[in-house]
Amino acid sequence: MPEKIEVRFGKGLKVLDVIENPVPHVVVDSRKELHGWWPGKRECTAERLLVNPYNGCSIDCSFCYAKALPGYFQNYRERGVVTVCRDFDRVVAKQLDSIDLASCGYLSPVTDPFQPVNHTYHLSEKIIEEFVGRNIPVEFITKEAVSDRVIGLLKRQSHSFGQFSVLTLQETQRRLLMRGGATTDDLFDCMTRMAESGVHTVCRVDPIIPYITDDVRGLEGLIERAVDSGASHIVASVMDIPLSMVSEVYKKFSVFGQGVVFDMKRLFSQRIDNGLHADIGYRKRLFDHLRNSCDSLGVTFALCMEYDLGDGIPVGLNGEFMSSTNCEGIDIPLYVRNGDRFEPAAECDGACLSCENPLCGVEDLALGKIDWQKPGFKLSDYRSWTRERARTAQEPLFS
Repeated sequence: MPEKIEVRFGKGLKVLDVIENPVPHVVVDSRKELHGWWPGKRECTAERLLVNPYNGCSIDCSFCYAKALPGYFQNYRERGVVTVCRDFDRVVAKQLDSIDLASCGYLSPVTDPFQPVNHTYHLSEKIIEEFVGRNIPVEFITKEAVSDRVIGLLKRQSHSFGQFSVLTLQETQRRLLMRGGATTDDLFDCMTRMAESGVHTVCRVDPIIPYITDDVRGLEGLIERAVDSGASHIVASVMDIPLSMVSEVYKKFSVFGQGVVFDMKRLFSQRIDNGLHADIGYRKRLFDHLRNSCDSLGVTFALCMEYDLGDGIPVGLNGEFMSSTNCEGIDIPLYVRNGDRFEPAAECDGACLSCENPLCGVEDLALGKIDWQKPGFKLSDYRSWTRERARTAQEPLFS
């Protein structure tokens, strides 16, 4: 008999069978919907349709903030069990068919879309096919190698792209930081194959871990190799630690020595919302150096979710350090339905966070004008914009 686990949601209780291969996982039916960023604390320039076909991630990074999330994510943190959303590509397909306006799809904000369980279910490839088949752009972020099939799909859609997270050039060090994931050499090989196919390729030095992967010369070498491998944009961040995971994270880093943990505890002195962040002076010095390195190599640079506090309010650092219009180094317009396919809206650069004149025709997307205390955009918002366009008989302006 298969092992069973109990998962509680509020007052409800689910009993699920655990499938052992390729990694322990459960399969559930899910109706969760595509949605956008939370607007209040956001550095992500462009709006996205976020997609998570898996909850929990067997790459098992020692610093993974997703382990602090509730629900199925706790299955992995507490039991090492990944959750698979059954036939989620079909769910996504129906949702895409219910809207006439779409932003770029995003695989995945909190788990790796190409982790080992995907080798069995291939949900990420299927979801990419649903986006690309409608000519809607889609991106991924991964620490795994990707197949020629994935690269070929992205190549079919002019604004689709991929991001690879590389922590360090030292393979032994990488293995101490995560249980799974592709080798550093394999990640650079994937960048080369993707760039040579004409797909926008991003290298994420994300996160940089103080006293472990923050050697300046090592970071320069990583960026140089990424550029040599075809990356045209670099994204960086310094690790932050959810308050609910502080003891757990420091315990895992003790493999690098108690001196490292002691120094980290002194450095992580700034609390922003529910996380601990490294001293702002340390972070700014590091980002200044990385920005200069990227400038000298002729590639653009941006930060991911990096903040300081101004009068107790989080203030993003991209305004000081980013050298691109959009934080992922590519301008992706909103897409508008044209029959069975979608086409880019005219004269839209996709930089919603700084947009004051929404040429796409959707006033809500000019993010300076929305209520920052409300949740981010939901599928219902995209459907509302669709109904409004139908009511006013607006003709889409294609580029």
